[in-house]
Amino acid sequence: MSSPLPGRLKAARQAAGMTQRQLGEYLGMEPNLASARMTQYEKGQHAPNFQMLKRLSEVLKVPIPYLFCEDDTVAELILELDKLDQAELKNLLAQLREGTATGKNGKGAADS
Repeated sequence: MSSPLPGRLKAARQAAGMTQRQLGEYLGMEPNLASARMTQYEKGQHAPNFQMLKRLSEVLKVPIPYLFCEDDTVAELILELDKLDQAELKNLLAQLREGTATGKNGKGAADS
């Protein structure tokens, strides 16, 4: 199975309205190499190291887990969760746990 990173990276870059060259240059890559390096990342020919992933995540305003998420629905959830503050996240987590405890999440005890 191939990594979801190349596709997610491309989608995040496009959503940010940046070209490959612009993103690469913003990250400090030399102008004559920026587009080629970003193309390699987006085609899965090379993978960025963790420090570069952190920088990409910050510039593109997406959390790192989004870049590795294989499921599109979960990826969208990650993007939406990233918009919440800590109090909202804790409240939502409590609601989800309550739904799980009472069987309201659509899964029965045997499905868990």
